[in-house]
Amino acid sequence: MITIQGKGVSAGVAKGPLYFLRRPNTRIEKQTVEDTGAEKRRLAAAQTESVRQLEELAEKCRDEAEDAAVLFETHAMFVEDEDFVACIEEQLEEEACNAEYAVEQAGEQFAVMLAAMDDPYMQARAADIKDVARRIINNLTGAVSGGFDTDEPVILCADDLAPSETLQLDKSKILGFVTKKGSNNSHTAILARTMGIPAVCAAGDALQEGYTGRLCYIDGETGELIIDPDPISLAALTEKLGKQAERKQLLETMKGQKDITLDGREIMLYCNIGSLEDVSAVQENDGQGIGLFRSEFLYLGAKTYPTEEEQFLAYRAVAAAMQGKRVIIRTLDIGADKQVDYFRMEKEVNPALGMRAIRICLNRPEVFRTQLRALYRASAYGKVAIMFPMITSVWEVRECKRACHRVMAELEKEGVPFDRSTELGIMIETPASVLVADALAEEVDFFSVGTNDLIQYTLACDRQSNDLGKFYDPHHPAVLRALKIAADAAHRAGKWIGICGELAADIGLLPTFLAIGIDELSVTPSAVLPLRAELRRSIAKTCTLDMLKC
Repeated sequence: MITIQGKGVSAGVAKGPLYFLRRPNTRIEKQTVEDTGAEKRRLAAAQTESVRQLEELAEKCRDEAEDAAVLFETHAMFVEDEDFVACIEEQLEEEACNAEYAVEQAGEQFAVMLAAMDDPYMQARAADIKDVARRIINNLTGAVSGGFDTDEPVILCADDLAPSETLQLDKSKILGFVTKKGSNNSHTAILARTMGIPAVCAAGDALQEGYTGRLCYIDGETGELIIDPDPISLAALTEKLGKQAERKQLLETMKGQKDITLDGREIMLYCNIGSLEDVSAVQENDGQGIGLFRSEFLYLGAKTYPTEEEQFLAYRAVAAAMQGKRVIIRTLDIGADKQVDYFRMEKEVNPALGMRAIRICLNRPEVFRTQLRALYRASAYGKVAIMFPMITSVWEVRECKRACHRVMAELEKEGVPFDRSTELGIMIETPASVLVADALAEEVDFFSVGTNDLIQYTLACDRQSNDLGKFYDPHHPAVLRALKIAADAAHRAGKWIGICGELAADIGLLPTFLAIGIDELSVTPSAVLPLRAELRRSIAKTCTLDMLKC
């Protein structure tokens, strides 16, 4: 038996073969060839496969996001574009080089040419042609797009996963995650909890690629990865799997039930999502709305700034799919651990305290305007609310509102439909926002507490660090008192307050949330039914604030 100890970050037990993420090599070497005809045949085969892949992606995207499939259809056309193909073949013949090098050179030439054009639309296509070239090269070299290609469900292993990588994964093939690095707040952990599958982070160098294909068990509670368990361990794991299946069946009975305590206190149980495909998980788990739609996935998964139309189609798809239920969309929240190359941000010594989230939007008004136009246009197709992250001051909120008013005036003048009554809210995730919560509540329609960052900034603990252990304490009285201060301020102003951080799913804190007066909890979709079951067993008037005491 081989046991690797990590940190459990998403509960549950999974059984399956280990599969290590294989990232493609991006370095292309020029090679001199004698048979250019053979290279042309390799090129043609790679083009055919690229078109097939893109058509498949377009079809999948069409099912999930309607017109968003246009992007992949455009890429498929680029693969077969006569001028592009002619440029590749010209490189092959003149340089007598390998097809990979010819494609890379042609892609660079076309990208430079498109970027130099005056038309903003054509400039944006520069990133598309480079993406297409990379796809053809991957098919020439046999590299796996996204580093993940398997016919059977697996337990996916990696050193860690970047946000952009998680977007490309075929989630139907993943039974669980194990990573060498990461923490409870890493993107891998959040993705696993959204999917409702087990995950273990911080397994360290004991996690070796030599274990690829070995059948193993992972336990997202104990943080163990076990290969070839002995009879005693196998019996315990099998029992856990059985109880897990029974619990899932019991939770199914919670679907369609009200989110209400025994004494009549109602709470809104919403879901956090990070991409369009997560909407199906919201519906499967009977979430009553979306309390946090992380719009940055559109930026993290792109090669250049997503256009207004691309964003509008994504927001509209989610709003329409939720059929009148509230969808709270957080404006762009990048920076800190979420970096986007094409934003060309200056490197910061401490990015968590630097240029991030709303600070970027207010410093780059055109980027902000594009997103706001898309959001307001989408508001005509469902109950959309807009939420601004990383707020610390009243003047920031007023600047955001001024930007909204300018966008509404533009759309009205253009005759574009939108909902003028769209709710505006802010995230409470800094001590500053807590201390001025009374003034902030007068400016907005709701608060949503981002506990991941609130804990980080209140306790001076890096949320990405694995080494802080007991110092990173989500139950710290200072954190819970901050929630109470913000809730009281919201209610005095007649506004509602929710929690959209990972803490919202902590069933042990539900009585404290009820005592504080929290109105909404937004959690990973898989946490909705367990939380509902606990809520329906609770009596709100007996809940106390004891946990706020030191």
